[in-house]
Amino acid sequence: MPLTARDVAGFEAARPRLEAIAYRLLGSAGEAEDAVQETFLRWHAADVDRIEVPEAWLTKVLTNLCLNQLTSARARRETYVGQWLPEPLLAGDPMLGPAETAEQRESVSYAVLTLLERLAPNERAVYVLREAFDYPHREIAEILDITEAASQQIFHRARKHVADGKARIEIDEAAARRIVEEFLAAATSGRTEPLVRLLTEDATAIGDGGGKVPARATAFVGAVAVAKFLWGLFRPSQAKRAVAGGTPEVYAWIANGDPAVVAVVDGQVIGVTCLEITDGGIAAFRSQVNPDKLRRASARWAATDHGEPLFEAF
Repeated sequence: MPLTARDVAGFEAARPRLEAIAYRLLGSAGEAEDAVQETFLRWHAADVDRIEVPEAWLTKVLTNLCLNQLTSARARRETYVGQWLPEPLLAGDPMLGPAETAEQRESVSYAVLTLLERLAPNERAVYVLREAFDYPHREIAEILDITEAASQQIFHRARKHVADGKARIEIDEAAARRIVEEFLAAATSGRTEPLVRLLTEDATAIGDGGGKVPARATAFVGAVAVAKFLWGLFRPSQAKRAVAGGTPEVYAWIANGDPAVVAVVDGQVIGVTCLEITDGGIAAFRSQVNPDKLRRASARWAATDHGEPLFEAF
């Protein structure tokens, strides 16, 4: 039976929530959009009149599509060139989803999305549904075809894994921008000492170029090593301009709720570096420079009043 205008409208009303769930599960905006579109096709093929709770039905279909995608993604990432990092989303992107609680904001931070890659697919699903969207364990159990007790057990295990790997603190947007500006001032000072003072002793830096853009796949570890790397990264050179396709404009921004450095050439985002902030300083720099994972960021950037850059790099 063809969908009525009311059925289509009902799905479109649910789309933002579905996309936010899928993004957290997959770490990829493009894959999240595909999963939601496949959910719509299944909604179109279903006997909608017999579906008692559309939200539950759509969430179950979407989640299981994402679980299948995660299983195949693990195999693909074994052959991925370099380090795989999630796709960053710039501030204001609706796919970031709800941000009313600390748990919701944290669940979509770049640090946590990276940590979620360590979880088994079912652990990731339970964690996202419970922590970010406050689904009761009874509903999660129905979505995943497990018992309520199993859902609770899986959640506690997943939450512990995530908590063991982070010590992130929440900061507001103004503070985030100040941190980025301070970092960039230190990185372009020509000396490593100002950078070292901003970092934790065990700070790390890593990047994802997907084999298309040079990026450090093996992490730099330790404040001094990271500071030297960052100092060298911001040193001007013709070779860097050639790789970037021009002279990048550098902005202090917010991505996934984290302080971020955004590099832009001719209106296209060519790099997003998310800073992980802890009580002890900046603990990690995660740079996404794979152009395939920056298309949505570029589209968002084009629609944003971003003002003037802090400076031009390289």
